[in-house]
Amino acid sequence: MDARSIIAKLRRTEVPSAEELRWFAQGLADGGVSDAQAGAFAMAVCMGGLGARGRADLTMAMRDSGDVLSWDVDGPVIDKHSTGGVGDCVSLVLAPALAECGAYVPMISGRGLGHTGGTLDKLEAIPGVTTQIGQDRLAQVLQDTGAAIVGATGQIAPADKRLYAVRDVTATVESLDLITASILSKKLAASPHALVLDVKVGSGAFMKTLEEARALATALTETANAAGCRTSAVITDMNQPLAPSLGNALEVAEVMKVLTGDTTSPLAEISAELGGVLMADAGISETAEQGRDQIANIIRDGRAAERFGRMMAAVGGPLQFVDTWSRFLPEASVIREVPAPKEGYISVIDGEALGLAVVALGGGRQVESDVIDPAVGLSNIVRLGDKVTKGTPLVAIHAAREDAARQATERVLAAIQIQDAPTAPPDLVHERITA
Repeated sequence: MDARSIIAKLRRTEVPSAEELRWFAQGLADGGVSDAQAGAFAMAVCMGGLGARGRADLTMAMRDSGDVLSWDVDGPVIDKHSTGGVGDCVSLVLAPALAECGAYVPMISGRGLGHTGGTLDKLEAIPGVTTQIGQDRLAQVLQDTGAAIVGATGQIAPADKRLYAVRDVTATVESLDLITASILSKKLAASPHALVLDVKVGSGAFMKTLEEARALATALTETANAAGCRTSAVITDMNQPLAPSLGNALEVAEVMKVLTGDTTSPLAEISAELGGVLMADAGISETAEQGRDQIANIIRDGRAAERFGRMMAAVGGPLQFVDTWSRFLPEASVIREVPAPKEGYISVIDGEALGLAVVALGGGRQVESDVIDPAVGLSNIVRLGDKVTKGTPLVAIHAAREDAARQATERVLAAIQIQDAPTAPPDLVHERITA
């Protein structure tokens, strides 16, 4: 086999065989395929597509380009993945709750991408926490605490790491086939028995329309189930931030509020919804509704908080973090509120614009080498449908400098619209998809 013949096949809109895709993925991983050939491959897939079978074959080929983990545990191994949004810190609530139900959750997570925050960046706002650990240490943490949220090692789906870097500079990021293979090659490398996918839709998500979100959810669930992992997807709303704060330390604070009593938060509701679906698929509960109630109870009675504390201590965090979390999280030197310019009802919140405002404050990366300031961000963000009077705070800006706060104020005012008549906020959950 050779790269040119496989690319030529794609150019003729023919789908390469599983063996050819496996060969190409290995070439991505070991350098046998050049950057030019990787770019041509990505463009050919983007233009012609692979279909359901080819998509599954590429996913498995990329998964098998590196290590596929195995676990010696006495319960089901399960996982969750979000396609990315703003104020989305569900993983930090859900992983300990699932572990408290007797599951094992080896969650391979990522860093911030574009306007969306990264789970690893949020965790690292907690002093001492390290998210880059070896496989032996990961297995020990999983055995001891039931859940671990860590970054992928260089041995997990190396073909995806190489192809993603090429896609980023060749305008091929938005291919449904390549998105599916990228997400699932890493998730399936952790060998879960069941997986739930949180597919976000709306202004703060990558998928802006329900049709786009449904297409991605369907592709993901079909591919993962074809690979032998019981998988469902839930399409959830991202027309406003899920949590009322954006920024790494600020989102950890929202997680701790939920884990220590604020169970009315949309963050708690979505965590229970996703957990219920996953519990049913894994056979831990009889129905998704029963699983949802079980997760909600575990969050409400403090058991998830206690488990979260054990998880953080196992990766270097403070031993008493859950009891005194507020004194451990960094705070910005400048905090200022953004007043509403007029009276009315909150009608539009551009989540992507708010996420980019946080990036500009230093809470995300403009380029890969940027160092994140964990203290900056936005808090106390209004919700769709809220009534405000002139001067009512729309958000609180947390910045390192006054000039950065002034610039963020302009971005916030452009991102939030106020109208005279009230509007009903969208449902948090749009639909559930199973293969």
